[in-house]
Amino acid sequence: MQEGVLSLMQMVKTSSALAKLRREGIPYISILTNPTTGGVTASFGMLGDIIIAEPGALIGFAGPRVIKETIGEELPDGFQRSEYLLEHGMVDMVVDRRKLKEVLSKLLDLLYH
Repeated sequence: MQEGVLSLMQMVKTSSALAKLRREGIPYISILTNPTTGGVTASFGMLGDIIIAEPGALIGFAGPRVIKETIGEELPDGFQRSEYLLEHGMVDMVVDRRKLKEVLSKLLDLLYH
């Protein structure tokens, strides 16, 4: 997703579409790759019923440098990496791309049976 006013306006449309899925009982599985930053993280990337991230992925709204400068503190090791987010409840699982098809298949089987 490109950053800017037009893309930010699209966040509402995307979020509304996801709300329609939820009302219909259709799960939304979000897969976050490296990097997932900015508006994607601020909107549809983190709205999944199940959020999967790839190992070591940088995931955040702003980069670590910007956050560090904003809060004026050192950031923890691994901050904004998928494993850190998993430990802190922001993503549901970290899955290597080579196993993604298998994991998605199992998830869909659980959700629909």
